[in-house]
Amino acid sequence: MRSVIKKLIPMSTPLLVLLACGNNNASSKTSDSAPSHSSFHPTELLKYNPKNEDKRIDEFFHKLHRNSAFNGNILVAKHGKIIYENALGWANHLTRDSLKINSQFQLASVTKTMTSTAIMQLWERGKIKLDQDVRDFFPNFPYQGVTIRLLLTHRSGMMNYVYFVDDLYRANHWSEKKGITNAEAMDLIAKYKPAPFNKPNKRFLYNNSNFMVLGAIIEKVSGMSYAEYMKKNVFEPAGMSHTAVYSKAAYDKIPVDVIGHDRNSWRYSVVPNVLDGPVGDKGIYSTVGDLFLFDQALRAGMLIKPSTQDSAYTDRNPMIRGHFNYGYGWRLFEAPGQKVVYHTGWWHGFRHIYVRDLKNDVTIVLLGNLCNGALVHIDDLFKLEGIPVIRKGAYSGSGETSED
Repeated sequence: MRSVIKKLIPMSTPLLVLLACGNNNASSKTSDSAPSHSSFHPTELLKYNPKNEDKRIDEFFHKLHRNSAFNGNILVAKHGKIIYENALGWANHLTRDSLKINSQFQLASVTKTMTSTAIMQLWERGKIKLDQDVRDFFPNFPYQGVTIRLLLTHRSGMMNYVYFVDDLYRANHWSEKKGITNAEAMDLIAKYKPAPFNKPNKRFLYNNSNFMVLGAIIEKVSGMSYAEYMKKNVFEPAGMSHTAVYSKAAYDKIPVDVIGHDRNSWRYSVVPNVLDGPVGDKGIYSTVGDLFLFDQALRAGMLIKPSTQDSAYTDRNPMIRGHFNYGYGWRLFEAPGQKVVYHTGWWHGFRHIYVRDLKNDVTIVLLGNLCNGALVHIDDLFKLEGIPVIRKGAYSGSGETSED
């Protein structure tokens, strides 16, 4: 059971799929002045006629569904226009409920892109400083020298709170039905003082603790719950009407119909537990359409300034394999004349990839609820759309990685 639990959680990463992007992203073509809300029309952006679908993409995904058991929702857009969207498979295999295009998926680590956006909003508004120590907000935090910047870039050296909480609950036989809040997770860290992996800023170590702490900071600084802050400052401004934060600390039953299925088998339907309480590292539920709106709102400068985005899309770690890196909440890829920002997600039976090619103006959203090896085969999709192949061995044949 212990090994199963650890397979269900987003892992700390060896340096696998880091993507890097240069500084002149597409949004930098717009000014840093406040955009006109009258020019941003979510309803128009989401218009799509299946009669005009890209037949090559349709053929690709039906083959992936048929031959590799891809189960999930898809959206591909070019130059701000949806050229393909579809829902393939089951939302819940046990009840034989089919996925719909507006089905909400637990975004897993794709949540980090929105948490980083919220943090950069608070920075723009003068509420925080990126080199501010976590102990400025939580005086009993047991680690010295951990700053917001180090959390954003996965260089804090912290232990993984997911393993820590899991170990603690199991050792003390505490009930795992009710999720804990970010504040409660911070209290447990302060009380038990688990040993860090290494000193702050020593090296990149992908770790969900970083963004759980950022979620706690958002709550402390804003005086709102993470869910309320994100709704008012990210989801509503971007027109993301099918997006919400659902924590097991607030909900006995997560109010969505899409169930995660793990280990390449429909038999393993994953029930949310205590680890589905903390948010910021995960916990946002959304749709392919709303993730496209998030992309478009960022490109339009609706959420944070273009110059702030440039900072978020800048290499913050040593380059890996000449192309891969991590910025502020975004995986990055760079090559001559190519700039891509993206994130993957893996949590409790959900497996995703969210790609924003800033150079070629392509957005790809793949949200899946059956963890298997289907995403191994998406290189051909990137080639179809003329964008860089960014995975570079991120997924094994079983669909597992240690990156999320």
